[in-house]
Amino acid sequence: MICQQLLQKSTMASMGKLFAPLVLLNPKHKPCYPVWVASRNTISVINNCFKKKKIVQEKLEPLWDDGYGTQTAKDFLEAAKDMIMPDNGPPRWLCPIECGSPIKNSPVLLFLPGIDGLGMGLIVHHKALGKVFEVQCMHIPIDDRTPFEGLVKFVSEKVRSEHALFPNRPIYLVGESFGGCLALSVAAFNPTIDLVVILANPATSFSRSQLQPMFPFMEACPKELHKFLPHIFGLSLGNPIKMANVNVHSPFSPAKKLENLFHDVKVLVEGATLLADLLPKETLSWKFKLLKSGAAHANSHLHAVKSEVLVLASCMDCMLPSAAEAGRLLDSLENCKVRYFYDNGHALLVEDGINLLSVIKGTSKYRRSKTHDFVSDFIPPSKSEFKGLSTELLGIFRLATSPAMFSTLETGKIVRGLSGIPDQGPVLLVGNHMFFGAEIGGLVEEYLREKKIVLHGAAHPEIFAENIEAPLQVISGFDMFRVFGAVPVTARNFYKLLLNKCHVVLYPGGVREALHRKGEKYKLFWPEEPEFVRMALKFGAKIVPFGVVGEDDIQEQFLDYNDVINIPIIKEMIKTRNNVTAKVMTRTHMTGEVGNQDFFIPGIYPKIPGRFYFLLGKPIETKGREELLKNREACKELYLQIQSEITRNMEYLLKKREEDPYRHLFERTIYRALLAPVDQIPAFDP
Repeated sequence: MICQQLLQKSTMASMGKLFAPLVLLNPKHKPCYPVWVASRNTISVINNCFKKKKIVQEKLEPLWDDGYGTQTAKDFLEAAKDMIMPDNGPPRWLCPIECGSPIKNSPVLLFLPGIDGLGMGLIVHHKALGKVFEVQCMHIPIDDRTPFEGLVKFVSEKVRSEHALFPNRPIYLVGESFGGCLALSVAAFNPTIDLVVILANPATSFSRSQLQPMFPFMEACPKELHKFLPHIFGLSLGNPIKMANVNVHSPFSPAKKLENLFHDVKVLVEGATLLADLLPKETLSWKFKLLKSGAAHANSHLHAVKSEVLVLASCMDCMLPSAAEAGRLLDSLENCKVRYFYDNGHALLVEDGINLLSVIKGTSKYRRSKTHDFVSDFIPPSKSEFKGLSTELLGIFRLATSPAMFSTLETGKIVRGLSGIPDQGPVLLVGNHMFFGAEIGGLVEEYLREKKIVLHGAAHPEIFAENIEAPLQVISGFDMFRVFGAVPVTARNFYKLLLNKCHVVLYPGGVREALHRKGEKYKLFWPEEPEFVRMALKFGAKIVPFGVVGEDDIQEQFLDYNDVINIPIIKEMIKTRNNVTAKVMTRTHMTGEVGNQDFFIPGIYPKIPGRFYFLLGKPIETKGREELLKNREACKELYLQIQSEITRNMEYLLKKREEDPYRHLFERTIYRALLAPVDQIPAFDP
């Protein structure tokens, strides 16, 4: 849009007089794309801007390529070599070419760099962020001496300009280290603008830095010795192996991956000398003063920050006490979340173990309007996120349970896999919960793997409530639920999902079924009212009843709700905890067992794992049956039919699993090691 405005106002020749040419944002850093960067106002103008009209993608498809691992800290160093030359210019905004074009109505993301000032600190994440944000990076030339207040004014002007263009969209400020101080100060001075502030190891703790005793020596250090200081900084910034590990997940052979790792580590260690050029003695002295004034300014204005804030803190930060600072900011800011990264150093955003877009999605911070909407703001999982689900999040559990999926064709024939599930939505899967909902991960993963479709889980609202934030300050499975499409089970969300023709999985038994008592496995606890049937009829959704078994092959319960509720101290703890627990609104008026949705921690002991089995029944077509909406008895009959189908599916699986030669862990492990991956291990013949 800005490019079009520029073209309307001037010709290419006149633009050459107004802008300074800069060729450095190509992924390979080759001078094949003319990039024009405005001195004060945005953005890059590349060849594509001169084409008729750029096609804007409406949405992303599941398992899209986010480019994670294709660029690393090594690329940061290569870009830095081109950018450290003094140009006597003021701070400016850059738009990295590799970010590409985002989907329609994407918000703007402004990256505020650390002490280096280059603006390339998001290089590992450019491709992913560029799909869902208008990414613009602040660049502070090496010889610039703008004071902190001047930088706050510069960024504030940009924020107000973007807000004037799109007043109903949020503006994201991602501040790294020193940039974190800048982001907080800008937020404090713009309380009426909708900002989402993301801080990566913010330098608000600069006065308590572990390197504080060395700063006087650094300033007094002779120029002859200054060349050794970058090595101290290089060791403090982070773990070079973690930085090089970013592209280890690429699809190369193990030998090639190891070769790449050693090469990248060597480049990164040697690259520490680049800091001597990036931070000459006079610049280093100025940067320390800027850091000190920035930290003081931000800390003195924390009370004025009204924006959403997400703090990302490294527990192995050798430059700043970032973990402790995250706790202080959590207490000081009124709308703040924290996520800790236990194995990462100060240069968090260029290290392995963090996909920034996944973190933003997992903490429900991504939105395109004034409020977050779980349905319209959902971004499908990417290839790298899916790989993380399979290998890291589910990992050992997936290997131990080796889910076997079966579905039913229109003819009634049962087949291995999910070919019996319609591709065209809306589709509503309705089934039984096993203990702790242990089955949901395998179902969502297989749906994505085989059908390339996101299965949205209608989950208990407590998973999304602020009550669980305290114990979940590391990236957890609960964050990943959101990344893979889970939504709070409300009538509004259910309506929106079916309206958008999504695939949804629903468990009418809820918490009571997931936390069932001893002797209640494979028993349904459904309410009397057909809650979901009427909504499915309204949208003509295909209802797929499914059964799942296998929990009795992985654990045995020895302490249930009836046991712990008779212990006075524990009873009081359960009551207190559940008084502040988010409720499923449709269940608050219910009594008896179905109405008992109390959370508690049962006593279980594990078994040598058996196997999970899923049978998805024949889809029930509701399209064209809208007349049932006027007949309560007919709705109830359909409801009972679905219940009966699920019970029949469970009975079928319990019987047929006895015929599975790979039901037990040992046989499956041997087969997997010699012949096929987990999802291809045979099961019984249906």
